[in-house]
Amino acid sequence: MSAPLDMRSLTPAELAAWVTAHGEARFRGEQVFRWLHGKGVEAIDEMASNVPQKLRAALAAELPHGQLALDAEQVSADGTRKLRFRTEDDRSIESVLIPEEHADEDDGGTDGGAGRLTLCVSSQVGCALDCAFCATATLGFGRNLGAGEIVQQIYRATARAGRRPSNLVFMGMGEPLHNFDNLARALGLLIHPWGAGFSPRRITVSTAGLVPGIEKLASLSPAPNLAISLNATTDEVRDRLMPINRKYPIATLLAAARRFPLAHGRKVTFEYVLLGGVNDSDDDAQRLPELVRGLPAMVNLIPWNPFAGPAFARPSAERIRSFQQILRDHAVQAYIRSPRGDDIDAACGQLAACGAPAPDTVAGTVTIRATPRAAS
Repeated sequence: MSAPLDMRSLTPAELAAWVTAHGEARFRGEQVFRWLHGKGVEAIDEMASNVPQKLRAALAAELPHGQLALDAEQVSADGTRKLRFRTEDDRSIESVLIPEEHADEDDGGTDGGAGRLTLCVSSQVGCALDCAFCATATLGFGRNLGAGEIVQQIYRATARAGRRPSNLVFMGMGEPLHNFDNLARALGLLIHPWGAGFSPRRITVSTAGLVPGIEKLASLSPAPNLAISLNATTDEVRDRLMPINRKYPIATLLAAARRFPLAHGRKVTFEYVLLGGVNDSDDDAQRLPELVRGLPAMVNLIPWNPFAGPAFARPSAERIRSFQQILRDHAVQAYIRSPRGDDIDAACGQLAACGAPAPDTVAGTVTIRATPRAAS
């Protein structure tokens, strides 16, 4: 017996083949695709205006497979919203909506600017990479998300926010390039003009340094933006922080970044999580420009966001600014990414699907709003 289909993972051509196999004309495939991906519908009845009842009945037997259920939402004092989804096999994943209502002098990444809304998307349940500073790593690897589960995060978050995200960043739970086939399929669905129609220039895929995956991503046309979680300037330190470095050391990783095709004006983003006394020295700041020299690049400095377990510390604001200034003195475009949603464990590196409240059996979804912290 074949596995049930996740209808939201099918391309227009595959949907056309599916509807014809069910006795309908091929153009019905386009209609269904537009409903699923252009409008992001959750219920078959919403297709009633132009999809025949017989086809809706056939769809009803398939559409529940791969369905995500939103069972919790947390709202940060800064407006960041963390959405916890439950998969069909009862696993939890998280997505994060990050509003940016005001332009910032320190904004140069994928999630800033006046009126922008960024959605941080997950690609796996848990993660197989054991990065020492990341809460998701403590979960271990559960499974890959299907393409339909990936795109549903965007459609559900859009409905929840009441507007479409302007930027999509694959920086949530999991290593996207460990799930390349489903990621690539999801990207194709998201940029399709019959669907959500996102521009690849508004989509960023972040990797811990999976070099073969970077090469596969480079082969996509058009390719999304590339972000690399670097976090160290020597192999000795990066080996300790990110075990993947033992297989793909810094020189190999940067060579792959240099081969990545960049559209006009695009840059490779290097994410650098600052860990006090580990990778935040002046020597590190002096080495980093040498590593990225000759590469169209920008650096996002991310003060470490704490979670229970590792004995790391966030550097002082003075140390962070000093690190940034050294980079800028060496003509490196560098920005400090202020923590967003850290009061609800929604900031970079904090997603572990364990801090959200249990679902309300009456209301269906629990929304918890964080209390603003007192100034220190």
